[in-house]
Amino acid sequence: MDHAAPQSPAGLHTTPSWLLNQTASHAARLLSEGFAAHDLRGYHYRLLATLTEDGPASQADLGRRCGIDRSDVVATINDLAGRGLVVRTPDPADRRRNVISVTDAGADEGRRMGTTVERVQADLLAPLSTDEREQLTRLLTRLLRHHSRH
Repeated sequence: MDHAAPQSPAGLHTTPSWLLNQTASHAARLLSEGFAAHDLRGYHYRLLATLTEDGPASQADLGRRCGIDRSDVVATINDLAGRGLVVRTPDPADRRRNVISVTDAGADEGRRMGTTVERVQADLLAPLSTDEREQLTRLLTRLLRHHSRH
């Protein structure tokens, strides 16, 4: 039985959507492997980075800022809180909701994960020059902005 990787039609190899999808899959795998070394996942990093950059926030606001579903936000916060990386405190303006803050340990872990993200970017974009990397980022940003509005 042949276990070789399936071959895709040659015409796909020049189709931007297919190329983006294949590259995104590779990037996701590299990030997952990198975050696994921290015993964490992408959602953890997104929440820690957002809290570090923007400061404390409600669970609902964090979910909106990070683009993470409400139930996934709660599960991720529970996990981060269990590890001492974030804390929940009652919102003084509305005791029914919690405000999530990053701890010093969480900020440290977020920085370590940020270093992992930088390493993954370097690995992913290794064949490109600095100018090509900047151009690719500009083009992808333009595409994402365009399609995010629709």
